Amino acid sequence: MRWVQCFAPVFEKMWKKYARPVGSSWRGDETYIKVKGQWRYLYRAVDKQGQTVDFLLSKNRHQAAAVRFFKKAIGNNEAPKKITLDGSQASHQAVAELKVEGVLPAQTLVRTNKYLNNMIEQDHREVKQRSYPMLGFKTFGNAEVTLSGIELANKIKKGQFDTSDITSPGAMILQVWEAVLAA
Repeated sequence: MRWVQCFAPVFEKMWKKYARPVGSSWRGDETYIKVKGQWRYLYRAVDKQGQTVDFLLSKNRHQAAAVRFFKKAIGNNEAPKKITLDGSQASHQAVAELKVEGVLPAQTLVRTNKYLNNMIEQDHREVKQRSYPMLGFKTFGNAEVTLSGIELANKIKKGQFDTSDITSPGAMILQVWEAVLAA
C-alpha cells in the first residue's frame, strides 16, 4: 500500500480540477474506523443526490471536530441551504456555532430525520467495505491518506467529475485516467 500513500494526494489534486459542484442539501454523519487498535471517527457528508461532499478523520467525536469538518466542507464547496444530521448533539452544536460565526448563513435549515440520513448511512458502506479487509490502519496519517484515496475512487465511480473537455464521449476509464494525468 505504499503507492497509495505516495500517489493518492497527487491524484486527488489532479482530479480536483474536474470536480462538479455538489448540491445545496447535505446529509452529515459520522462513522467509526479502527486506527492502531482504537476507534476513530470519520465525519462524512453527501448531498441530496448521493454525491460525496467531504470527509474528515478525527481522533475525537466532539463539537470541535464537527466544527473542523463543516469548515473544511464549506471551504471546499458552497455553503448548504439545508443540513440533515443524526441525533449527535456535537454536530448540532457545531452548526449553531458556525451560524453565530457567520460561516453558515443564518437561514440554513438544520433538521434531524433518521430516514433522510439513510443515504449517508448506505454511503458509509463503500468506505467500510474497503477498510475492513485491512483490519484497521497502523497510523493516523496513513489512515487519512488511504481514506482520501478511497473517497476519490468513490467520487470517480459516482461520476462527480466532468472530463468532457479532455476526453471524447464514451471514453474508456483507462483513457480518462491517462487524460487527467496528462493534463
